[in-house]
Amino acid sequence: METRRVVVTGIGTINPLGNNVQEYWSNLENGVSGCELITSFDTSKFKTKFACMVKNFDPNSHFERKEVKKLDPYSQFALVAVEEAMKDSGINLESIDLDMAGVIWASGIGGLQTLTEELRGYFAGDSNPRFSPFFIPRMIADIAAGHISIKYGFRGPNFSTVSACASSTNGIICALDVIRTGKANIIISGGSEASVNEIGVGGFNALQAISTNNDEYKTASRPFDVTRDGFVMGEGAGCLILEEYEHAKARGAKIYCELAGGGMSADAYHLTAPHPEGLGAIKVMQNTLRDAEMNPEDIDYINVHGTATPLGDVAEAKAITKVFGEHAYNLNVSSTKSMTGHLLGAAGAIEAIASVFAVCKDVVPPTINLKTIDPEIDSRLNLTPNKAQKRTVRAALSNTFGFGGHNASIIFRKISK
Repeated sequence: METRRVVVTGIGTINPLGNNVQEYWSNLENGVSGCELITSFDTSKFKTKFACMVKNFDPNSHFERKEVKKLDPYSQFALVAVEEAMKDSGINLESIDLDMAGVIWASGIGGLQTLTEELRGYFAGDSNPRFSPFFIPRMIADIAAGHISIKYGFRGPNFSTVSACASSTNGIICALDVIRTGKANIIISGGSEASVNEIGVGGFNALQAISTNNDEYKTASRPFDVTRDGFVMGEGAGCLILEEYEHAKARGAKIYCELAGGGMSADAYHLTAPHPEGLGAIKVMQNTLRDAEMNPEDIDYINVHGTATPLGDVAEAKAITKVFGEHAYNLNVSSTKSMTGHLLGAAGAIEAIASVFAVCKDVVPPTINLKTIDPEIDSRLNLTPNKAQKRTVRAALSNTFGFGGHNASIIFRKISK
């Protein structure tokens, strides 16, 4: 069966570096940190007092008050990002087949803020438990996809992918396969997360996964640096409108680039730690290259998972040198989590957008806060330290790895006729 080509025709985001795509890319290119002290709750009990948060966001400026009550922040972020992407795509809802348009949206956790609020209310209440009738539909991890499809009338494939920090990349791969095989012409894909709250920070503190460098919080996200002490939590959403190539051409769509391939694998090793030799990361990058029918030498940039955890950065760097051999030293590698923090299930979506921009603009965003490379990491790798670098980016590979050993990678490349 001949597969159909898939292209990106719209993008949208709200994240710690900006409430729209233009702000996001500008701050990425300029190496801006999105990290701030947490003010939304009392952090005095917590080891970590900072995060990368969405800024200057008022849900009442986007939704009617009665709608806000139905939407957890993760769904609010999703709808805001999708609205920007849909406008960017120029899709006329009256001129497309809505039965062939779908939504595949991701979240690693879903409505954690809603869960926090409901439990707080329950334990503070009397003997008669009172829960909001919106509790469950606000909280569940698939509900953002439902809201999106209802808003735009998309009646095609509609579901959510949950694979921890690989969730939205897995969703993008599912969208790729659905369009390739003719089950849809257009898919709204991406992910959202809103976990910067008491439960989120407390849970990741208990795991000893997030940075506790409160004294230097602005530079605490330090992928590959010898002083790194864990990731910095982030929040927000990213959306890509994926479309079958001929369908996009027929309606005169602006095309950013091609989604060339995607791959998946499992570490089958540990709940939270990567395989020390990066075996799962090796396999997923090999699978992605194979799916795209590309060679290692065709890739110019890797947007790495690069969370700034002691074990994860080393394992991923080992995997890159294994898969790419001598070409690894011709690549640019960078972790945009050094600026955005880690958006958990939405990480793959905003990093996909960063990869799209690298391909379209021939600029590689930097890994900021990198002063001294960990001696366990190959110093010959170009980790794009602290400043963006201009170069031709024919194709970019984006890695995401999740707790449970879930690995997913995708490749974007310049569009060829």
